[in-house]
Order: sequence, then structure tokens, then C-alpha cells
Amino acid sequence: MQKSHKRKRLHLQHSSSVEGEAQTKQEPYLTHTRPTPEECRAIRDDLLALHGFPQEFVKYRNQRLNRKPTAESDPFSDGVKSEPLDDDGLDESVLDGLVKTLLSQNTTEVNSLKAFASLKSEFPTWEDVLAAEQKCVENAIRCGGLAPTKASCIKNILSCLHQSKGKLCLEYLRDLSIDEIKAELSRFKGIGPKTVACVLMFHLEQDDFPVDTHVFEISKAMGWIPAMADRNKTYLHLNQRIPNELKFDLNCLLYTHGKKCRNCIKKGGNQKRNESQDNPCPLWNYCKNSDMR
Repeated sequence: MQKSHKRKRLHLQHSSSVEGEAQTKQEPYLTHTRPTPEECRAIRDDLLALHGFPQEFVKYRNQRLNRKPTAESDPFSDGVKSEPLDDDGLDESVLDGLVKTLLSQNTTEVNSLKAFASLKSEFPTWEDVLAAEQKCVENAIRCGGLAPTKASCIKNILSCLHQSKGKLCLEYLRDLSIDEIKAELSRFKGIGPKTVACVLMFHLEQDDFPVDTHVFEISKAMGWIPAMADRNKTYLHLNQRIPNELKFDLNCLLYTHGKKCRNCIKKGGNQKRNESQDNPCPLWNYCKNSDMR
């Protein structure tokens, strides 16, 4: 009887430990109480008043506002092995979105869009990309930079999908939970947390908060994260602290602000941030009052 109680106590201790580890993984900075929901809303409103909503993200915002339940599967669609590449940007598939996001890594938006347009022009369908020699894919996306690496990743994604699903389509992700989606996308070579988060937010209309360089640096400057925080822990922290209904707009606005405001982020970290009288930054007071300055 005593052994039974001992086993039970050990089991409870182990369960408590596992739950604690899971909680820490989801929220690495439990004692860091910023940003508050009120702060997130105020900054969203200030940046919206300054920039307006960024035109490049309007399409994705409208898709979220017009979100509809996923249509039932067409019983006659089994013979369709591939989705066409996005032709006009109005009806973008999840696979289109994943490849576009992959192509945006370590390059400018202009170059990544050129690379995707070139890929689309050269290969009408994803099956054509899969069947092509990797060198041909590299040539099609070369203007986006890192062509050999990105071509290899694209070919790997398509090959994995063909082997596991029998068709080149990621629409099944729409029926999965966020954790399941992350697990599915993370199995592809070259697809890291930021790319997964971007696909979740932009192409699957999920409430997620990607952390790119702009978001990371501004969050650090405002004291939203501890001084020694890394990008991955920042992602976990901000996704816990920022209200879901604010994530999309706030993320798009912080990204845009990071590109436009020279006063908000100073490369090198130790340079003094100066408030510009000609172009005042609405985040100045947050940065000025932060221990991160």
C-alpha cells in the first residue's frame, strides 16, 4: 500500500514538472509583465494614425475580415494533383504563401516578389516545379538571392507533399490546430519559426505574431522583452502577452514602422536615440522610459 502511495506521489511530481516545463516553454518570461493589452492597443492606434494601414497587407486583412468556414472537400477533386501558382494575388493558396515567405528570407520584399513572379512565369504549376531540374528552379528565382538553398527547400517541400499526400497542396492545414500546423510546417527543411508564424498569420488567418528583425528591435527598445531575450523567446513571450484581436494589425504596423522610422531603431544598440521634431515618433516615450535605451 505504501509503495502505491509513493508511486502516486512520484507520478504527481512528474506531471507537475512536465506541466511546469510546458508553461515555461510557452511563456519564457513569466515575471515580465509587458506589453500590457492597453499598451498594445495604444501603440496600434498611434501607429495607425501615423502610417495608416500598410497597403501591402490590405489584401490579407480583408481575407481575415471576410473569413468563411472552409468549404467541404470536393469528392471529384481526387484526380487534381496540383494547385496552379497564384496568378493575380487575389486567391492565394497556402502553398503559394509558404513559397513566397520562403523566398522572402534574407532579401528585400521587391526581390522576393520578383523571384516568385519569375518562378510562376517559368513553371505554370507546382508539379512543373517538382519535375524540373533544381538548376532550372535556381535560375528562375536567382533574383531573390540564395537561389541554390531556396530552390533545394522548395523542391524538398514539394517532394515531401507528393510522397505523404499524393498531391501538391497544403489546404489541409486549414483544418488543423495551430500546434498541429506548426508541427506540419516545421518538418520541411528550411522552414523556421518566423516563416511558420508568417504563414499562420497571413495565409491561414490564425492569430499569431511573427517576430522579424523590425519587430524584435522595436520590442527590445520599448522594454517589451528582457535585454538578453533572443528572437525565439521573444516570439513565445509576445504571443502570450499580446491580445489575439490586436496581433495582426499591430504586427503589420510595427513591421512598417521599423522600415520607415530612423529614430526608433539605431543600429549598433549603444547609439543614443534622438527624438525628431520634424517627424516625431509615437513610440519615443516608450523607448525613452524603457530600461532598454
